Amino acid sequence: MGGGWEMGGGGKDMEEHEDVKMAEANVGRKVEEVEAMEEDDGGGGTFSKITVGVCVMEKKALSAPMTEILNRLRAFGEFEISIFGDNVILQDPVERWPICDCLIGFYSSGYPLEKVEAYASLRKPFLVNELESQHLLHDRRKVYARLEEYGIPVPNYALVNREYPYQELDYFVEEEDYIQVNDQQLFKPFVEKPVDGDNHSVMIYYPSSAGGGMKELFRKIGNRSSEFHPEVRRIRREGSYLYEEFMPTGGTDVKVYTIGPEYAHAEARKSPVVDGVVLRSADGKEVRYPVLLTPAEKQIAREVCMAFGQSVCGFDLLRSQGRSYVCDVNGWSFVKNSYKYYDDAACVLRTMFLEAKAPHLSSTIPPCLPWNRNEPSPREMTRQGSSVMTGTFGQSEELRCVIAILRHGDRTPKQKVKMKVTQDRLLNLMMKYNGGRPHAEAKLKSAVQLQDLLDATRMLVPRARSGRESDSETEDFDHAENLRHVKAVLEEGGHFSGIYRKVQLKPQKWERVLREDDEVEEERPIEALMVLKYGGVLTHAGRKQAEELGRSFRNFMYPGEGTGLLRLHSTYRHDLKIYSSDEGRVQMSAAAFAKGLLDLEGQLTPILVSLVSKDSPMLDGLDTASIEMEAAKAKLYEIITSDKQTPPMPQKDDAPWMVDGSGLPPNAFELMRKLVVLTKSITAQVKALCKAEEEKLSDLALDENIPPYDQARALGKTNMDVDRIAAGLPCGSEGFLLMFARWKKLERDIYNERKDRFDISKVPDVYDSSKYDLLHNAHLKLEGLEELYTVAKALADGVIPNEYGINPKHKLKIGSKIARRLWGKILIDLRNTREEAISISELKNAQENVRACSKVRASKCADDEVKAGPKVHSRSSSSRRSSSNSEKSLEADDGDDKETQYRLDPKYANVRTPERHVRTRLYFTSESHIHSLINVLRYCHLDESLQGEPGLVTNAALLRIHETKELDYLTHVVLRMYENTAVTLDDPRRFRIELMFSSGAAVSPIEASPRYRDHTLPVFLPETLQEEGAFLSLDRLEKMLQAFAMPAEDFPPASIPQGFSGLFLKGGGVLERLANLWPFNKHPHVKV
Repeated sequence: MGGGWEMGGGGKDMEEHEDVKMAEANVGRKVEEVEAMEEDDGGGGTFSKITVGVCVMEKKALSAPMTEILNRLRAFGEFEISIFGDNVILQDPVERWPICDCLIGFYSSGYPLEKVEAYASLRKPFLVNELESQHLLHDRRKVYARLEEYGIPVPNYALVNREYPYQELDYFVEEEDYIQVNDQQLFKPFVEKPVDGDNHSVMIYYPSSAGGGMKELFRKIGNRSSEFHPEVRRIRREGSYLYEEFMPTGGTDVKVYTIGPEYAHAEARKSPVVDGVVLRSADGKEVRYPVLLTPAEKQIAREVCMAFGQSVCGFDLLRSQGRSYVCDVNGWSFVKNSYKYYDDAACVLRTMFLEAKAPHLSSTIPPCLPWNRNEPSPREMTRQGSSVMTGTFGQSEELRCVIAILRHGDRTPKQKVKMKVTQDRLLNLMMKYNGGRPHAEAKLKSAVQLQDLLDATRMLVPRARSGRESDSETEDFDHAENLRHVKAVLEEGGHFSGIYRKVQLKPQKWERVLREDDEVEEERPIEALMVLKYGGVLTHAGRKQAEELGRSFRNFMYPGEGTGLLRLHSTYRHDLKIYSSDEGRVQMSAAAFAKGLLDLEGQLTPILVSLVSKDSPMLDGLDTASIEMEAAKAKLYEIITSDKQTPPMPQKDDAPWMVDGSGLPPNAFELMRKLVVLTKSITAQVKALCKAEEEKLSDLALDENIPPYDQARALGKTNMDVDRIAAGLPCGSEGFLLMFARWKKLERDIYNERKDRFDISKVPDVYDSSKYDLLHNAHLKLEGLEELYTVAKALADGVIPNEYGINPKHKLKIGSKIARRLWGKILIDLRNTREEAISISELKNAQENVRACSKVRASKCADDEVKAGPKVHSRSSSSRRSSSNSEKSLEADDGDDKETQYRLDPKYANVRTPERHVRTRLYFTSESHIHSLINVLRYCHLDESLQGEPGLVTNAALLRIHETKELDYLTHVVLRMYENTAVTLDDPRRFRIELMFSSGAAVSPIEASPRYRDHTLPVFLPETLQEEGAFLSLDRLEKMLQAFAMPAEDFPPASIPQGFSGLFLKGGGVLERLANLWPFNKHPHVKV
């Protein structure tokens, strides 16, 4: 064999590749060290490198991923790479092919698979991927049969086999909205795939209820990957097809790449079924996103790898309704443009080759990778400690858990329109979508449903505005205005699919009529209530706020370990789960935060689908405390509108947070009157701005084409629209008509002139709108808007906190009801972290005791060091088996919070504390849950069962929260738990809790310069709620909060968690196997 860097066959060009030259320069010294060690191995014989044959088509052999991985394998100095080349593979007989120890061979276009099988039979090399089973991959029927044989979940499917085109089959029936194969029915939407695995023309057929039609999926052509054909409704009959149930996946496909049964990397891409537009990066590559794999998905990856005998294998996963299904197996596939993956792939392949051909060399592998990883050296790392608390706590503490509860980011004002409808068009629409049941309500959320409503509304809206001369004409005018409002909302470029806009049609009056066909009486609705809810959309500023907070959170909450959280995350020592309420703005805030936290790129939707779990029972709704909150609002109205016209003055200057009605301004009633006057003024000014838009609408000819509902625009914007603002239009997609409707409704709702009654529950809405316009629409220069904001804020600062309780005990009662489930989950998180930390510590102590005993024995007889050489491999094998068993005991339950035992070798991953593990739980919710959570923290010590106990929050922090008043966008509460490894496991001071609070974007838009220019207010970092040097144990926190938290036994079973893709450890993982290769693991008596 030639030198260490020569390639055989067609690999001469590769030898001159720039990457190879760089690898030679970087690893030359390490190769010399390896060769020096290897010369002493096995009695001093000359080391013979393992030959790896690359028997694939040149296009694949010279591809960028293959080149990167082969260069890394060569850098180890143990392998000679022999690329056969097309001429050898296609022209030469197999007897003349290069001889190799290990063979990489896989099918691609033009590849002589049978010929390669003959070579493998002749030379008997170790096969990375089995050759015979690759024939299965060309037939989708055989692929699904093999998957089912191994118990791997696949979508529900049926086979239609034809011997010739258009063959009539007696077992197959096609109807309007379903097909029947024998006794099996598949309803549309369903997917049609040719049985030929190399034919990528896949069709999706849609039901008539959704408009019908077919979408054709195909391999990417330019920036397209699918086309919709509305006229095609009948299936193909030219050949044999596999039909499978369409699985809704939230708009993403997941590609999984295995390298052996214990390694998998997963990426998500925009699904071609969405709009067929391929998302590409600046360099023209398809945009893909690293995603998480659940334990069940990891097991699927392992089983796919073994079922087809393909160590390096790619397959497609469909994630639908909490389960995962394999829908395609591709065979040999590499990840593109991921240097971390190339590193991992080289390590895993190298391990395979050594175990197959040179297991005796395992102990001579250098302890670090022989190429530059561009990571900080261990000298640059510092031990993890508290970034806030200093003194005795920080020296021997490790951060174990971070829990944060956050409000969503900046949003548009929430809106609601109610109107009675009697028109047949709208009543018929209701009957269409409620199943024809006269007493059932219809909920319209989808784009098709909203388009139907828009079409009907356009036909009903009068083209011209008439004056109002009588009460009936006034009623007609108001009805027409409401219809215009509905039409404007539906035409507005907001979001769709029911996340940010939905319509309810509720029947209210009925009559009995004769059916036309048989003159039988039936009941039909003649009046319905239409309720349109819209707005509340996360703005471009809200997304930016959340993303920047995630970025600062990463650096602030996880200091001291190199690059902080990313360091933990990339080395699989970070357990992250993100939960969100059901509201769209909350979900998108969570996704934007995750993007900044994990330094992700791309759109939020794939991040949302991959990382954020919805938990509506825990993070949504106020029903549990509705009675108490109504009582609080009634008391508020009484205080504000009483004859005294002033709320009671504080009785405790040293504790204003303990006063009933705390925060209400002394002149609240006068401010209410002023609020009404200023609101009318703003409404009048917006109406004047709206006039030109109204005239434009009224001038439209009856036959003029009106643009259809723009779904692409409805996806929303992420950046400030500079052009709209320069043109003097409102920010975002809201036009003047909707802006006027928003203010007009506030004017009507805040004060009823006929009854001379204020509605104090609308004070937060007026404040919301004034703040929004002051921040996003200041360029419209509405006179008096700043004054209205100031008045509304003074009232809202008193009204909003007191809606959650007039006095401390009332606040505690309401808070405990709303946040009971959330507090229960938080305590579960902390307890599980404690139990895992104790288990890991006990295991670590046991391992150290074993090493200590081994060292004592070794010191008694130095000669045993040499004699023990042949036994090292046996010791390693035994250790591997026991490690697998220990791991199995820890992972016996794939529940929410089980953790694996093994950690990366610090010499391999450049990690100083491989045993460290941090759990992060993020809960995104609305303002109501934040108020409730904080009230429980502030006032838990007032509970009768805790009399005499000091509070959890210091007086200084209580005053700060009291003076904050508004819990603004992205307000958050943080709990961090530390483990003090210097005390015994049963010491209550072993686990310390740190409480922190941030008031979010609590900055007045009047004072928000210079960030004011991009509409984004800064978010404050959290500050501690405890005294400097104070100690709060986990035991005491549980004692103080358990009365207000849902017990663990009342929670439903945990859903399958998600863990980051990459190296995983079930059943004897690669991390363990890699660790066993390094010398320190073979000699337990050596201290590292």
